[in-house]
Amino acid sequence: MSDDADSDATSRTAAVSRETAETTIEVTLAIDGDGDATVDTGVGFFDHMLEAFAKHGLFDLTVNCDGDLEIDDHHTVEDVAIVIGDAFSEALGDKRGIVRYADRQVPLDEAVAGVVVDVSGRPYFDFDGEFSQEQIGDFTSDMARHFGYSLAMHAGLTLHTEIRGENAHHEAEALFKALARALDDATRVDPRRSDTPSTKGEL
Repeated sequence: MSDDADSDATSRTAAVSRETAETTIEVTLAIDGDGDATVDTGVGFFDHMLEAFAKHGLFDLTVNCDGDLEIDDHHTVEDVAIVIGDAFSEALGDKRGIVRYADRQVPLDEAVAGVVVDVSGRPYFDFDGEFSQEQIGDFTSDMARHFGYSLAMHAGLTLHTEIRGENAHHEAEALFKALARALDDATRVDPRRSDTPSTKGEL
């Protein structure tokens, strides 16, 4: 496995690549973007979710992944989440001035998803609910939960999530959108703050 990262703390951007026997991934991220996304993972619904994540979080995101889809979608979704998480960590740097906490709920027809996030530097993930169908096209529904877990572990997030609904497409899409909105809120720079938002002095 080889990992490479390059970041610019001033512009809050990062470029991260990762290669294993299972996936080869390149990601670029601009936290303060316009919501533009160019995504190619080989999993159609996952591409759709990452595009929604970028659009609703106002992140500029490119993702290219060549994964072992002849096996299933697990390694592709997990490893993309790892690299996006690493990119957030790199782009945020010392997290100086950020809001840090956010809480969002997003509905999609009968479904609703909730996300509470602390950009804490302490990875933790909790998920409540279950997806109504096992598959969404070529995407395994539970991988939406696993995406959140892997993102939290590598971005250093305390992340509590929940879903409810009747349609797995709606449930997963609401979850990705709620995650995007919460991360957008939590990573914004508070103009009143010049320090890191922690009594410890660092996150």
